[in-house]
Amino acid sequence: MKRFPYASTCLLVLIFFLCFGAPFFYHISPYDLHPDAILLAPDCDHLLGTDRLGRDLLARLMLGGQISLLIGLGSAFIASVIGLLIGISAGFFQKGVDRLVIIVIDLFLTFPTFFLLLALISYMNASVWILVVIISVTGWMGMARMIRSESFAIANAPFIKILQLSHVGTFKIIFKYFAPLLAPIFFISFTFGVSGAILSESGLSFLGIGIMPPQISWGVILSEGRDVIDIAWWLSFFPGLLIFLVTFSLLQLSDYLQEKSNEKEALRDA
Repeated sequence: MKRFPYASTCLLVLIFFLCFGAPFFYHISPYDLHPDAILLAPDCDHLLGTDRLGRDLLARLMLGGQISLLIGLGSAFIASVIGLLIGISAGFFQKGVDRLVIIVIDLFLTFPTFFLLLALISYMNASVWILVVIISVTGWMGMARMIRSESFAIANAPFIKILQLSHVGTFKIIFKYFAPLLAPIFFISFTFGVSGAILSESGLSFLGIGIMPPQISWGVILSEGRDVIDIAWWLSFFPGLLIFLVTFSLLQLSDYLQEKSNEKEALRDA
């Protein structure tokens, strides 16, 4: 049995505190320019160094983390809800609804997700909420397929048949009986989706078509550091490290939830 990932969970809590709590105590502005402090290495005055305009990197990582994490959480939640509703509809109603859902999912999966993101973002000016919507629209298919598969098994369970014969309302069956049983899959998809959304935002911002200055995200900071990586390693290292730590920690948590879900299914089948 896999142990709960305490280290990864504590790391996530620390990163969230760094982004959303620490700015109340760290009063250096992420926008203030200091011509006499350009590309300073980490020291006592600037704990993580400065960038090409003399701006404090730690302050910029805090503010950039707020945007990156909000995009990750918002996109993953919306995509998971969309996938949950579509997957339940396919598994519960079956027949024509299921065939339509399969066609739509296959249509979306025909295009590689990142190229679909590039195609959609090229037609509009990127902002936090635009990116949340676009990443959500391109990230619900995996959740829908998992929920659809599990919904078929639940729909064929004897107690669901009894509820239908008793003329219990469809929406009551879905929200009172289906949704709680599918909650573990929802949370697995959500944790996995947050890391994927953060990576997508970082990739788009790194390419210069995601979050645009003066807004800040980890991807923007990473992009700004690529031109001076040979003389200022810290500009790329620290945002890249935070993206890696968040992604790794979320994947560890997702693996644990997946194993717990599999154990419950094994016990139920036994």
